[in-house]
Amino acid sequence: MAKTILVVDDSATMTLSLKSSLELNGFKVDSAPDGFAALEKLKRGLKPDLIITDINMPRMDGMELIRQVKALPGMRFTPILTLTTESDSRKRDECKKLGATGWLVKPVSGPDLVKIVKQVVIGV
Repeated sequence: MAKTILVVDDSATMTLSLKSSLELNGFKVDSAPDGFAALEKLKRGLKPDLIITDINMPRMDGMELIRQVKALPGMRFTPILTLTTESDSRKRDECKKLGATGWLVKPVSGPDLVKIVKQVVIGV
């Protein structure tokens, strides 16, 4: 069964690019335009194997999303990768404290992203 990945990014172009790369490699992808919409999907029962989130988004940013996801029942151990233009080490450290599994700085090539996702989700 295909692993499900939730992509959270306010850039439709970025979301489409990530979705395309991941689906071509056998992953099922759901998406949300911001942390608020992603949290609503999770509360309605979506159980992704991985969440990939941007940090800077309207309504609810990625750091608040990480904080709230980790507080949801059954989501504490769900891996979360940040994919952002941010390179501030303080933000990276805060995301790790909140429970993020990894920090990727945009742009990331499709093959590199897929390799990292496979390591996190499948252990390959």
